[in-house]
Amino acid sequence: QVQLVESGGGLAQAGGSLRLSCAASGSIRSISAMAWYRPPPGKQRELVAHIASGGSTDYADSVTGRFTISRDNAKNTAYLQMNNLKPEGTAVYYCAASMVVPTASVHSRYWGLGTQITVSS
Repeated sequence: QVQLVESGGGLAQAGGSLRLSCAASGSIRSISAMAWYRPPPGKQRELVAHIASGGSTDYADSVTGRFTISRDNAKNTAYLQMNNLKPEGTAVYYCAASMVVPTASVHSRYWGLGTQITVSS
C-alpha cells in the first residue's frame, strides 16, 4: 500500500519559518511530480509549489520568493521550506505525488492526509 505522510506542521509567528516533509512509502516503481497544495478559505485546494522529477519548480504567486520546494529522490521525500510566513498562509497543507506502482503502467495521483499550519500575527 502506497502512502504519503506529511510532517513538520505546527504553529509559527508571522515572519517565522517552518519546513514540511512529505515521505512516500510502500511499493513504488517511480515518482514523477511532487507538489504541495492548500485550500484557501471557502475554496478547493490551490497549488502552492510543484517540483518535477528533473527538479524544475513552480510556485503560486503568493509564495514566490518565500517558499522553496525540493526533493530527495533517494528517500522518496519532498520538502517545503516556508520562510516569512504570513497569517493568510494558515491552512492544512497537502502533499501530492504522481507515482507508478508495480501493478500499474501509468502514473496515478496520490494524496497525503495533510498537516496543519497556523500562522499567528
